[in-house]
Amino acid sequence: MGQVIIGMDPHKRSATIEIIDGRETVLAGGRFGTDRVGYKAMLALGRRYPERIWAVEGCNGIGRHIAQRLVADGETVIDVPAKLSARARVFATGQGRKSDPVDAHSVAVAALRAKGLRTVAVDDATVALRLLVDRRDGLGQARTDLLNRIHKLLLELLPGGAKKFLSADQARAVLNTIRPRDLVGRTRRRLASELISELVQVDKKIKAANKELTELVDATGSSLQDLNGIGPSGAARLIGDVGDIHRFASRAHFASWNGTAPLDASSGDQQRHRLSRAGNRRINRVLHIMAVVQLRHDTAGRAYYRRRLAEGKTPMEAMRALKRRLSDVVYRQMIRDAKTSTETGPGGQVGATLQSSAADPNPQVNTSEQSLPGPADIHHKPRSIRAA
Repeated sequence: MGQVIIGMDPHKRSATIEIIDGRETVLAGGRFGTDRVGYKAMLALGRRYPERIWAVEGCNGIGRHIAQRLVADGETVIDVPAKLSARARVFATGQGRKSDPVDAHSVAVAALRAKGLRTVAVDDATVALRLLVDRRDGLGQARTDLLNRIHKLLLELLPGGAKKFLSADQARAVLNTIRPRDLVGRTRRRLASELISELVQVDKKIKAANKELTELVDATGSSLQDLNGIGPSGAARLIGDVGDIHRFASRAHFASWNGTAPLDASSGDQQRHRLSRAGNRRINRVLHIMAVVQLRHDTAGRAYYRRRLAEGKTPMEAMRALKRRLSDVVYRQMIRDAKTSTETGPGGQVGATLQSSAADPNPQVNTSEQSLPGPADIHHKPRSIRAA
């Protein structure tokens, strides 16, 4: 028997599989639990076929847990994007109706027909970076929420409230000047004091998270933090989500993936482009922060931004152009790091493998990947002004 494809529709506590051959003939299938007994039975069914490939939908989402177990057991697993399997389901018979067996069949068919799908690898350091930077982002959001609540209470306790940018010590100092006598005021003051204590603890966790991220990023050998506007959190996000930079054929390809490449919206003789809302928004945010930081200092980014304004661009259009340019800077820096890692051996940037567990499948090139004219110069910043 030739090679078979085992399509899987994964869930938290169950997984439905369907096994097809090269002619899309269904050979076997079933629904299994994801506990030890169910997983063992599913693996035994798949191993009846010596030449097999497991095709799992969403290996970076709900399918990650089962895909990693299969890889750990020596199985070959490929990641099938949900959009790809949805297209296969729409063009199949049955009017596109959705069920677990239909989904498993669609995943198998998509894996059989599609080319260039990512092979899943065992989780490596890039996954640890993603987990830590997600935690750091969550702490940042929690800090913002606490500050908003503190500001609200202080505004009700103090005419005009406190200043906009407020640290825990400053908030405590302001609160110590307030001595309400009524029950409502005393309650507000007590709640504000409790929130300030929570803010102190969150600040300690953020400091520890930044230290851990810095150590991990430095261990990869990445030089991304040498770029003005890239701190440990941004570098970790780039390394974790990008993985293998060589999966992008060009800087334009990379820009299309991160959403900084404009979309072609031309019609007839009218040639125009519009803002892309697609792409990896986490990386887009890193580039946006990088652009904002560069505008605050005397950098090549600020000079480029001002040139675009002088050409008649609006501030928003100039910012989009700057982000597109910084995407090229980051791309070249990661290419340089990957090359250095290859030449020097272990200890360089992680993810230099075509089977890297990056956060997204290999993106496809499209017509909107237009590069900006001219090179994008790298502006190395002093260590003392690294952005957080």
